[in-house]
Amino acid sequence: MAELPRVVVAAPATGQGKTTVATGLMAALAAAGHAVSGHKVGPDYIDPGYHALACGRPGRNLDPHLVGEDLIAPLLLHGATTPVPADIAVVEGVMGLYDGRIGGDGFSSTAHVAALTRTPVVLVVDISRSSRSIGAVVHGMATWDPSVQVAGVILNQAGSLRHAEEVRSSISLPVVGVIPRDASIATPSRHLGLVTAAERGDSQAVVARLAEVVAEHVDLGAVLAIARSAPPLAADPWSADPAQIELENAPARRRLNRRRVAVAAGRAFTFRYAETAELLEAHGCAVVPFDPAADPSLPPGTAGLYLGGGFPEVHAADLAANTPLLAEIRAAVLDGMPTVAECAGLLYLCRTLDGVPMAGVLGADAAMTERLTLRYPVATAIADTLLTRGGEQVTGHEFHRTTVTPATAGTPAWRIDGDDVGFASDTLHASYLHTHWAGHPHLAARFAAAVHRG
Repeated sequence: MAELPRVVVAAPATGQGKTTVATGLMAALAAAGHAVSGHKVGPDYIDPGYHALACGRPGRNLDPHLVGEDLIAPLLLHGATTPVPADIAVVEGVMGLYDGRIGGDGFSSTAHVAALTRTPVVLVVDISRSSRSIGAVVHGMATWDPSVQVAGVILNQAGSLRHAEEVRSSISLPVVGVIPRDASIATPSRHLGLVTAAERGDSQAVVARLAEVVAEHVDLGAVLAIARSAPPLAADPWSADPAQIELENAPARRRLNRRRVAVAAGRAFTFRYAETAELLEAHGCAVVPFDPAADPSLPPGTAGLYLGGGFPEVHAADLAANTPLLAEIRAAVLDGMPTVAECAGLLYLCRTLDGVPMAGVLGADAAMTERLTLRYPVATAIADTLLTRGGEQVTGHEFHRTTVTPATAGTPAWRIDGDDVGFASDTLHASYLHTHWAGHPHLAARFAAAVHRG
């Protein structure tokens, strides 16, 4: 049994101030001297970037669709013990409390994760457009599912003390904070959500301001008491060590020669799960970040390439201007360097992105569209490739406003909803699909084994 004080920050719907309050709460607790572990329900990469600034340790995701229900508590404990044990874990929810995968009856919702981890919930409610009706909303949220414990409420966007007291009088649960309207703490957004922390020069100052607001208007002692009421977890922390997982090609991790995997980073490539690097390191790889917009060449000794997600469409001009690196990557990938590209990485390997030249590895062109693709699919592998074996299925997510034409050529990476998509071979795997390798550790094992063979 593992003791871990913990709390979920949830809301009745998107747009209530959940990210602002959760990030501010993490930062305020850290400023008060607590070791805080930050987590995010769902697949989102952006919020964990702010959590990392607030907590001084990697932000982590908890998503039953991506990794399975059995790994949620272990991954929570892993994040709360790595690199050092945390005093408290703060879990930011996704969308509304009970909103999950479409057609899944709440699967992968905030409520689902709260129930799986037996974590009490603090509900953030925007009260700017109502008063006593908030009582009915909170009552419904708290009583809808007996497996979910809503233990407190934070009233956000209060117009005045009188307004806040009118709302408070309608709520039977403890109100642990009242945050006034303050446009200065809003986080800017764009076509796929908030602007990432890595792309804002004032990110640290913004997080510090959130900490001040939460510390002033939220009863941190009351939140800590709620967190400490969480029962022990009957689970062990997740481990990236292949010795604890039955994997093919596991001996590759034992090589003394740690082959270098270059991982795209910088302002254009900010999306990757912390466990991805941990799995590769556990398999004997040395993970080395590089910035495709600024670095003139790959890190010396690069034997494998991981191009994760991000916003290359925003930084296309800078990426295209780095012609020496584009040429090097094109030559390396075409020469057989093991390469994984997810979403942004796929766009980077295309001939063009909105007409701007990219690496030209793939005979395809990418372009922005008005249509948002957002789905939680189960993908089937078409053939044996760098990452997959024919017929295998993985869970993943897609979130983009671009298209790639053609959608596939040669060997497709996946079949999703009846369509063949992506590009794959013995040395390359490129598609829009984001996967969480903690839920599919064999993908990491195969990539690492190819890097060692190379």
